[in-house]
Amino acid sequence: MALTFHTLDVFTKRRFGGNPLAVVLGADGLETARMQAIAAEFNLSETAFVMSPERPAHTAGIRIFTPQAELPFAGHPTVGTAALLAALRHEEVGGGRDQLVTLEAPVGLLRVGVKLGGEPDEPAYAEFDGPKVPAEVAEAPPNDDIAQAVGLIPGELNFANHRPLVFDAGVPFLFVPVASREALGKARAQMTYWRGALGEIGNNGAFLYCNRPEHQDADYRVRVFAPLHGIAEDPATGSAAAAFAGVIQRFDRLPDDLHRRRLEQGYEMGRPSEIDICLEVEGGRLEGVRVGGHTVHMSTGTLRL
Repeated sequence: MALTFHTLDVFTKRRFGGNPLAVVLGADGLETARMQAIAAEFNLSETAFVMSPERPAHTAGIRIFTPQAELPFAGHPTVGTAALLAALRHEEVGGGRDQLVTLEAPVGLLRVGVKLGGEPDEPAYAEFDGPKVPAEVAEAPPNDDIAQAVGLIPGELNFANHRPLVFDAGVPFLFVPVASREALGKARAQMTYWRGALGEIGNNGAFLYCNRPEHQDADYRVRVFAPLHGIAEDPATGSAAAAFAGVIQRFDRLPDDLHRRRLEQGYEMGRPSEIDICLEVEGGRLEGVRVGGHTVHMSTGTLRL
């Protein structure tokens, strides 16, 4: 059995930046255990498997795996897979450069708008609707426990009115405000304390952020640690970015309108990433979120099984 795969760098305009992704096409015949083994073989933060859709009106089905577990939803596989499928469709049938890709995922239907580049090597831009409105789903652990788990001291947590929260927009994350970019740069997942300090929420990961980004076009500098998924640190985390919109609205109380924010992530890893989030606020409430970024196609190969 031979399957075609592609690799892409997602949430970046440059090669060897962003979050690497493997996409395996024609995966209908693969059992779950084989998908998990393939994801472990690629050993990237996520591998996406593309299948025929259950409903013909949709583009494809998708399942997403880390090296150790399946996820119901993840951002950079959604962006990268949609950009790839749009490019392949454009090559095969000459479709337009602006396309809508619909992906059937365990979390539900993912709608992704894709704008292909005008030149063959120009990065595509894809933006998806969050699968659900971000919601607070649990109480955050105490600051002392969080600080111990991420290698900081309690005084290096929090800024302004921001405090740790647990929000979910498809996958729950612990969101931890950090007082400075310098403190954020020191953070490390401390496995001796991680599980005991963070409890069940530590299974998915911690999203650390500060409002002192390095670049003028960004609004936040962030880092994400998910060691229990086999991801010591993630270069770009779209599912967490979607949930972060809820954190922003909770503390900043944005007025009714569409608001765009940019996150810079992965710089401490040498994999610079830029993630755009768009918050739709109506009646003082967050009613929707979109997450977008660029994708660079890196390679095509054959997986022999």
